[in-house]
Amino acid sequence: MRITAQEEYGLRCLLQLALQPEGEPLTVREIARREGLSTAYVEKLLHLLSRAGLTRSVRGQSGGYCLSRSPQEISLGEIIRALGGFASDIEICNQFTGNLDCCVHVNNCGIRPLWRVAFYIQSTLDRIPLSALLHDEQKVERDLMETGRASFIAV
Repeated sequence: MRITAQEEYGLRCLLQLALQPEGEPLTVREIARREGLSTAYVEKLLHLLSRAGLTRSVRGQSGGYCLSRSPQEISLGEIIRALGGFASDIEICNQFTGNLDCCVHVNNCGIRPLWRVAFYIQSTLDRIPLSALLHDEQKVERDLMETGRASFIAV
């Protein structure tokens, strides 16, 4: 699985908002400063996240951006989809057809199940709230490993 810069930086912007006391907005400029990004790029990311219903803008002198829901109610899967999404096995198979209109393995493909692993990752990320990333690295890693084990057992 490839994580794009847009997904990485968008998630980091959301974490900045999640660390704020509820209802206290952060300005684009402040998020950009904290994350070492340009204000134009942060504006672009927050626009995408707002269109997906994950953030909302607050007008006025002390305005900026806030999460639209609590960090416990926003899943990592939602965030990834808002910032670029996951490629499905159908998209992959339709994209890589060689010189033909469709892949020569369309009816029987041993590779296709491998691409379906993305669905497993997607369903796992759908069960992890943004709030799970608000702890120190060791706790986050332990919690994510436990979530991954539980997801694997559930499959």
